[in-house]
Amino acid sequence: MEVTPITLGLIAITVAISLLAWRRQGWMQRLIYWPPAVNRGEWWRLLTHGLIHADGAHLFVNMLVLFFFGSTMERVLTGAIGPVGFALFYLGGIVVAMLPTHLRHMRDSSYRSLGASGAVSAMLFAYILLQPWSMLIVMIVPMPAIVFAVGYVWYSVWADRRAGDNVNHGAHMAGAAWGVVFMLALEPRLLARFVERLANPPWLG
Repeated sequence: MEVTPITLGLIAITVAISLLAWRRQGWMQRLIYWPPAVNRGEWWRLLTHGLIHADGAHLFVNMLVLFFFGSTMERVLTGAIGPVGFALFYLGGIVVAMLPTHLRHMRDSSYRSLGASGAVSAMLFAYILLQPWSMLIVMIVPMPAIVFAVGYVWYSVWADRRAGDNVNHGAHMAGAAWGVVFMLALEPRLLARFVERLANPPWLG
C-alpha cells in the first residue's frame, strides 16, 4: 500500500493523545466535549474531543476505518488541495460533526461526547461518493458500499431518536454529510458521476 503520511500522522496523534488522556484524567476532562465549558469560551473542545476515546475498542475501530478510507482519500485529495488541505478536511470534520450536537445539548450540563467518529464518517462517505459499488466488509459480511451507507444512515437516525446507547449518532450523520458536501463543493461533477455509477452496477457489465 502506498504510504499516506497525513493519515498515519493523524492516527499517531490520536492514539498518543488518547493514551495520555487515559493515564491522566485531568487531560480527559480538559479535552472532552462538555457544553458548559464550550459556552464559557473553551471552543477548542469542539476539536479536541475527536482526539480522545472512551476505551481501546473505541479507538481501534475508529483508527482502523480511518486507516483504510483515509489512506484512499488522502491519495485522491492531496493532488487537489495538498496535504495541509487534506488534514484540514479531517479536522474540520471533527468540528462540523459536533456543531449540531452542540446546538442540541448546549444547555445540558450532564452531556459529554468524545471520539473521532464524525470525522471518520466523513472519510467513509467521501469514499462512498466516489465508489458506491465497491465491496466493504462489515462485521465479516461483504456488502456494497452504497448498501452500507443506506443502512448506516437509517440506523443512525433510528438510534439517535432512541438515545439510549451513549453513542453520538448525530455526529456520525453530520460527519457523513460533511464528507459528501466537501467533495461536491470541491468537484460538483461528482454528483452526476455518482448517479451514473449508481445506475450502472458493475455486475450489469
